[in-house]
Amino acid sequence: MSHQTDSEGGPPELLISVVEIRRRPGSRLPVEQRLIAHGLGLSDVAVPDSSEITFVGEVESIHEGVVLTGRADIPWTGACRRCLTGIGGVATIEVREVYETKPTDGETWPLVRDHVDLGPLLHDIALLALPLAPLCGDACRGPVPETFPASTESSDLTVGEEEPSKDPRWAALDDLEL
Repeated sequence: MSHQTDSEGGPPELLISVVEIRRRPGSRLPVEQRLIAHGLGLSDVAVPDSSEITFVGEVESIHEGVVLTGRADIPWTGACRRCLTGIGGVATIEVREVYETKPTDGETWPLVRDHVDLGPLLHDIALLALPLAPLCGDACRGPVPETFPASTESSDLTVGEEEPSKDPRWAALDDLEL
């Protein structure tokens, strides 16, 4: 059993019943779930709204709860930190989390009425998986600083150029004696 709802702006519920495997410690249940993303992002990167965050794995019964293991795939879009070109990708995160009837704050997740709620977990790992400073490629040199507005054209620069011209806004600092 699983369903997805959004309660008061928090992470949506994505419930998985573990009643059957809780009766037999060591038993496993395959899990494949999708969470529709809404409003997940940082300043320059985000999970596109209405895209699917997928989880494939299993839950295994232990004495006080279950262990969830698997892989989450999180699509993202953003801007290259050097040239500001729009880029995107899929972040893959390996997941191994414990759900307990008496969770330890910050270490395990709550197991409520024999249900695992994947919604908050997928919400949190989606935000943590987003790249902080993405690049469109390792060879990206970014914009040419001498050009305004910034562009990715580098034809104006020469390899053996002596010293770049000084910015006139900083000319007053040249007169200071330290």
